[in-house]
Amino acid sequence: MSIEKATFGAGCFWGVEAAFAAIPGVTATAVGYGGGTLSKPTYKDVCTDQTGHAEVVEIDFDPGKVSYGQLLDAFFELHDPTTLNRQGPDWGTQYRSVIFFHSPEQEAQARAKIEQLTAEGRFKPKRIVTQVVPAETFWRAEDYHQRYLEKRGLASCHI
Repeated sequence: MSIEKATFGAGCFWGVEAAFAAIPGVTATAVGYGGGTLSKPTYKDVCTDQTGHAEVVEIDFDPGKVSYGQLLDAFFELHDPTTLNRQGPDWGTQYRSVIFFHSPEQEAQARAKIEQLTAEGRFKPKRIVTQVVPAETFWRAEDYHQRYLEKRGLASCHI
């Protein structure tokens, strides 16, 4: 069994993590911060909207059980990819819609999925603003953020 990584930002990471963790074939999830300039950012740092980080979920998955394409489908179902730097009541660059790719194949699939959804007119009249950028350092969030909803017996966030 070979395990691959995927990293997505789709707003507040609590609900996004819970949704991905429930997908058969996802073997592990962690919430954290990606895409910013500050080393070892904290939640407090990221919430200033000054570090450039997005709240993200890093996923380990077994491609024999769930494909990257299926994870992309889930990603686009989980949030509104047409809102710039916002999901529901949460706003700021840390809540942006972003796909951090780990390979050229993931990049190609992500871009193709956006083209497909655009061609289908799924989000018309709005346009998809999801960023597709290389995965760099993933900074794991503080322990109290990991499996946040599960620890509290909640099924979902307010969104």
